[in-house]
Amino acid sequence: MVEKTLFLKFLGRDNPIIKVIDFLIDNEAFDYSKTDIARGAGISRTTLLKIWKTLEDLGIVVETRRVGRAKMYKLNKKNPIVRKLIELDNAISEYYAKKFTEAIKVER
Repeated sequence: MVEKTLFLKFLGRDNPIIKVIDFLIDNEAFDYSKTDIARGAGISRTTLLKIWKTLEDLGIVVETRRVGRAKMYKLNKKNPIVRKLIELDNAISEYYAKKFTEAIKVER
């Protein structure tokens, strides 16, 4: 089972598009096949295939290369929507880190 990230806790964990974006943000250095993306996002391959056109049409994902018959994809960091989602992910992480640090100070 996929662990809930702060991004998913904040935006809601039941949206498969958000799950895919979250997985790709957390693993932005690598490219993945659709099967790996589905597995990493904690959704079925069938669900991924249902939302894949939306991800491509919005330019959220970009094909990077082919490995045999498999196409590999990663987050399209040139897309302004993706850049804002990464900013949001960073802001959420900073907020919770600050909150956690303050809670530790109060305990001492």
